[in-house]
Parts: sequence; structure tokens; C-alpha cells
Amino acid sequence: MRRLIGILTFISLTNLFCLNGQTKIDRITSFCKANEREILKEYFDFLSLPNFALNKEDINKNALFIQQMLSKRGVKSQLLDSKTEGTPAAVYGEVIVPNAKQTIVFYAHYDGQPVNPEKWHPAIKPFLPVFLSKPIDKGGEIIPFPAVGSPINPEWRISGRSSSDDKAGVMAIIHAYDAIVKSGLQPSCSIKFFFEGEEEIGSVHLGEILDKHKDLLSSDVWIIADGPVHQSGLPLIDFGVRGDVNMDITVFGPKRPLHSGHYGNWAPNPAHTLVRLLASMKDDEGRVLIKDYYKDAIPFTESEKLAFAKVPSIDKQMQQELGIAQPEKVGTSLFDSYQYPSLNINGIRSADVGEKASNVIPTEAAVTLDLRQVLGTDYLRQIQRVKDHVVAQGFYVIDRNPTDEERAKYSKIAKVTADRGGYNAQRTPMDLPIAKQIIAAVQGATKEKVLTFPTAGGSLPLFLFEKHLNAKVVNLCIANHDNNQHSENENARIHNIWESIKQLSAIMMME
Repeated sequence: MRRLIGILTFISLTNLFCLNGQTKIDRITSFCKANEREILKEYFDFLSLPNFALNKEDINKNALFIQQMLSKRGVKSQLLDSKTEGTPAAVYGEVIVPNAKQTIVFYAHYDGQPVNPEKWHPAIKPFLPVFLSKPIDKGGEIIPFPAVGSPINPEWRISGRSSSDDKAGVMAIIHAYDAIVKSGLQPSCSIKFFFEGEEEIGSVHLGEILDKHKDLLSSDVWIIADGPVHQSGLPLIDFGVRGDVNMDITVFGPKRPLHSGHYGNWAPNPAHTLVRLLASMKDDEGRVLIKDYYKDAIPFTESEKLAFAKVPSIDKQMQQELGIAQPEKVGTSLFDSYQYPSLNINGIRSADVGEKASNVIPTEAAVTLDLRQVLGTDYLRQIQRVKDHVVAQGFYVIDRNPTDEERAKYSKIAKVTADRGGYNAQRTPMDLPIAKQIIAAVQGATKEKVLTFPTAGGSLPLFLFEKHLNAKVVNLCIANHDNNQHSENENARIHNIWESIKQLSAIMMME
């Protein structure tokens, strides 16, 4: 009798994994293949919606679209607001599984970076998604949406703003759940959906939303679907991210543009003033010269260094791919540099260049700086250190345009602002039982080796989940590494979409 019970138990457990000769992941794969046209058509519709967080009307349309997507799958949803009126809401949905031992919140953001259509390839538009044979800047050609029954090549790219960052995450999460249900399977955990609408402007009100809806958002872990896989193409799970904050600096010249012949050599040029200031912030090898900028950074632990050592080096690959003869010397490698705070120039503006340039001395010059945080650094302290540096270079620092009296008194004036929010870095221990459970689930969904990083180089507001909810957070990377996120000609490789749906469904069904 014991032998019979043992056999029956084995058969029962086997049936959990294999159904009709297929594994659960096989069934998810079959569902994606059978429904790829409908999935990608919905994706195109989603990408057609402009989604800059500061445009309230556009962002509301995106939130409504997501709610409709959830409703089609039988998921009840609601908008979670903050205490600040008029800010983008988070879209929330939930599926409560009876007797589930775990609750997992799946997060992605539906807002995107602003666009300058003039910088995009003339054949494509930021909010008119199309298939490409390969990235447009590598000679890709536009491919019409295939007719019913025609195959869709997984190596094709989908162009459009947020096609990889991060509407791909929204789509993958929702379709992972959809694939489970429509394949006759069941999630093993209770699932909560949380889609944010202002990540790309610093998640300014996310903390308020988390505080206001703390009870609703309780969970065992948050899974973030965002960011690129490893440059080798291997699947990647991040257990931390850097923090981020932006600063704007404007310096001033004459009150009106001046003829460069009549006034050159006499009227100070703000463009020259600004570039000299910026040059004082970093040395020739890329190290930040601002006093104490690296002081608070907590170095990688030995176990974290060992984790990175197990990851294939891609420095030479990326130097060749990007046309970089010599990288900066902040770290010994790309991954080693992740343990140091960075200071980047996002863009500089002063008058016009090229065919639009005129012979003038401009009235002002402006720069936007991007300050990435690491474990130990605080974004507010880093902002103050930059301000102190500007003062040390002889500038009178204010947070508004100067008055005539100030112009007459101070030869160097800098308006310095940092009012778009910010957050610090975060890391989740890689040896937590639930972390190991997630790694095993993702590994079971792919034939490739799954890589794990202690931290990513990019930023997400994971610090806020930890601060306001005491939550553990793990990031599943989903996009192709050459996706052009945050810049022109953004694209998503179709293969990565299918892989991310499989991996997310595996997490939803993990035992």
C-alpha cells in the first residue's frame, strides 16, 4: 500500500509540472505562439499613446488603457492616488488565490521619457510603432504588420517610445497572467498589479501613494519588470539599483543677444562660463572632483564582488559596439563602476548650432545633470555638494532668475535647481529564501543560464518600496540591451517579450 501511495504521489507531482505531455512553460510558450498577433496588436495600440508624465491628459489615457487591459482579463482594478491633487495615479489590480502562501506585487511603469521627433530617424515616429527587421540605426527596414497566418520573426524589433522602457514591462506582466489562465493553469500566489505613471520624472509622488495605500500593497516581495538583459543576451535578475536625481544649472550673460563682432572680447559669454564650470567637476579620466562626492559610498562586499566575477565580461564587446577607444577610469570595469556615484551631463543648451547658428553672444547657458546614487550616498547631500562646488568656483548661487541689482553686483551667477524629485539606491540580499525561489523559477523557464547581479547600473524607485513598505524587491530584466531606451529610435526585440512573459508566468506559478 505504501508503494502504491508513493507512486500516486509521484504521478500527482509530475502532473503539476507536465500537463498533456507539456510542461507548464511549454503551455505558456504555445499560448504566446498561438496568440502572438493579438498580443502584439494590443502592444501597438498601447505604444500609440503619448506618455510623458507631465502631460496629464495623455497619462490619464494610458492609465485607462491599462485598466481596460486588466478588465479584459477579469481583473478588477482601481486608480491609487496620492495626497497631491492632479498627479499621475498608479493603476492597481489584484487576483487573490485561495490558500496561497505568498503574495507578490508585480510592478512596471507606463510613463516614458520626453521625445524630440527631430532626432528620430525620419522613417519612424515615436508614437507610430512599426516592425523593423533590425534597429533602424543599423539599417533596419520597416515591415508591414503581417497578415493573418503569416509568421512574426522574434528577431524583429518594435519601434516607439517606451517600447522597451517600460510599456514592455506592463504588457509582459499582464500577458503572463493571461497566458496562465487561458492555458488552463493556476497561479500559486496571490497577485497584485501596480503600474506607476511618473517613474521617468523621479517618482515624485510614489512615496505618498505607498503610504496612503500601505495595507492594500502588503506582500512578500515586489517583482519589477524593467531594464535590459545582460549584453550577452543572457537572462538577468538584479537585486539592487542605483538611486537618481537631476539638477539644472543656468548661468547668465547679457540681458539680450549681442552681435559677436561688436561685443566679442568684451561681453562675457555664458556658454564659455558654463563649460569651464562643468570642466571643473570631473578630471580627464572621468573621476568626479567635487569635494567628498565619493565619501559615503559603501563598497561592494566580497560576496557581491564574487557575484559580479561570475558574470561574463563585456567591456571589450561594448567598446567595439559603441565605438569607444578608452572608457573612463572610475572603476576597473563597467560592472565595478556600479559601486561609485556618477555625475553625468544629460544635455547642454545655449543658442543654436549648425545651420541654425547665428553670430551672437547668447544670454544664458543651461545644463541638466544626472546624479546616480549608490548604497550609502544620499541624493540630497549630493545635491548640496554640487551646489557647494559651484560656490567654490566663484558663483553667486540662487534658485531663480537674477534681479538687475544682482546682475550689477555679481560677475558670475548660477541658478541651481533640483525640484523634480529623487531617491537613493537599494539592494535586496541575494541569499533570501524567496530570492532563491525566484531565481529557480526563472531558470526553469529558460534553457539559458540566468545571471544575477547584486545591483544594476540604472535606477528605479526601489528605495521607496523598502522605505515606505519595508518590502523586498527583485528586478527581472526584460529588454534587449541595444534598445536605445531614453533616447531616439527606441526599440524592443520581440524575442525578449516572449521570454519575459514566460519568466514572469514562472514566478507567478512558483511553488
